[in-house]
Amino acid sequence: MPTPNADPMPIADVAVPVAPTYGRSRWVIAERTARSAGRSGVIWGYVFGAFVASSAWSYTTIYKTHAERESLAHAFGTNKATIALFGPAPSLQTVAGFTVFKVSMTAMLIGAVWALLTSTRLVRGEEEAGRWELLLSGQTTQSSAVGQALAGLGLGALAVYVLTALLTTVVGLTARVDIKAGPALFLALALIAPVLMFLAVGALTSQVAATRRQAAGLAAVFLGLCYCLRMLGDAGVGLHVLTWLSPLGWVEELHPLTAANPLPLVPILAFSAAAAALAVRLAAGRDIGASVLGDHNRATTRSGRLLLNGPVGFTLRLGRGTVAAWVAAITVVGLLLGLVAKSAGGTISGSSVKDVFTRLGAPGTGGPAFLGISYLVVAVLLAFVAAGQVSATRAEEAEGRLEHLVVRPLSRARWLTARLLVGAGAVSTVSLCAGLATWLGAATQHSGFDPGSLVAASFNAAVPAGFVLGAGALLLGWWPRGATAGIYAVLSWSLLVELIGGIGALDHWLLDTSLFHQVASAPAVRADWARNGVILGLAAACAAAGFVGWQRRDLQGA
Repeated sequence: MPTPNADPMPIADVAVPVAPTYGRSRWVIAERTARSAGRSGVIWGYVFGAFVASSAWSYTTIYKTHAERESLAHAFGTNKATIALFGPAPSLQTVAGFTVFKVSMTAMLIGAVWALLTSTRLVRGEEEAGRWELLLSGQTTQSSAVGQALAGLGLGALAVYVLTALLTTVVGLTARVDIKAGPALFLALALIAPVLMFLAVGALTSQVAATRRQAAGLAAVFLGLCYCLRMLGDAGVGLHVLTWLSPLGWVEELHPLTAANPLPLVPILAFSAAAAALAVRLAAGRDIGASVLGDHNRATTRSGRLLLNGPVGFTLRLGRGTVAAWVAAITVVGLLLGLVAKSAGGTISGSSVKDVFTRLGAPGTGGPAFLGISYLVVAVLLAFVAAGQVSATRAEEAEGRLEHLVVRPLSRARWLTARLLVGAGAVSTVSLCAGLATWLGAATQHSGFDPGSLVAASFNAAVPAGFVLGAGALLLGWWPRGATAGIYAVLSWSLLVELIGGIGALDHWLLDTSLFHQVASAPAVRADWARNGVILGLAAACAAAGFVGWQRRDLQGA
């Protein structure tokens, strides 16, 4: 007991908690968004830059003579089918022209997809997870939060540009490639233009939609519409004006390296600014958690309630919108491939493109060779379907929703099994639709394909997706916080190696590290079901090991 005459405790000795100042926390959303978008932006900037560099460098290795380059230009330069799919192909006799043709459309689509997924995850996803609530209860407003998120996303786009520009400029200055620094920087700007636009689109759909998945779906539908408008504009049927109605068409009209035209930057920047401003405006007029559209993912109907009778039905109900969007998108891709297979395949015979197709594992000529290579696109899309299922599985745990399900009587093993079964079912459904759509498109052109061979080819293309599911289960069991990043890193590496391997000389040991290189290029060649069985067996082994880790570890949040 202290004595009456004891000196009072000095004030300096009392630990008084100090509240954080408003100035320090005011930009926390921008900082958090910039860190997350910047990390993935650096990765994709490296991928884009490496893609450009490898395309330019390998062209000088494969097409050494003027005759070989003229043959390539004759094969692709005037082919309406390939122009509709991949964009115009001017000046294929030059390193610059080939690089633009090889890189532009692929980079545009991948960049747009990354942007819309990143934007919806860091805007609507963060709000949906409840991470903005404490900040918005203070002096930060809803519109300010969205504005900060957009600023952080802009820094992510800057990271993509810096890495792409650096690698493009370095390889361009070499004597073999000989692309000046100015045109190289303009090419990098053209490649990240879709990133800038669809970051803003994702932020806008995040205000319209009630959930992150719904927002991403709306943005993906808009991207598909943009691609279809651009494709019709380039199809040579007198509708070129449609190109100017598509944001992807604006990027195409920049003509980097071949006939640089900065004028389309005006609608690109105006569209990005308008979408961002509208997102901020909509955010200012709503409460946190509210949206323009309601959440339609509710079991208000008899069919919706039936899907709540077990973990498989519940998982299917949660993801049916995403699966339906993938089915629609890949069905359209399959239909387009079938429509152009006959005409595009006719350009392979007797051209130097045949050597490239053979290097990619699709020897021969005609429609089968064209589809054998084109189904690489289907395989990549199916792998991303599987990766999305892995990411959604991790999100259920990271955001704390899983805890309410596995308390009892639902076991953790049963829940993960349901997730993997739904993922496998989604991949199989999309594969079947792709094969049937390709056959339907080919049948309208009397290409001579039977439906069985094309469905078999589509299931052959789904084998990498099966491995992705197994590897994802392994990561979820033993490294949950790195599961999403890890599985997308595997896919990115596999795609990059396959693209470089098709246009340049890579050691076969390096090529074998690509998931997509492990499957036969059906229908150009017969599917190797023995090898496919080994790959799927490894996937099953990975999943079994993942179940062991899943049962032994604690649940882990974000």
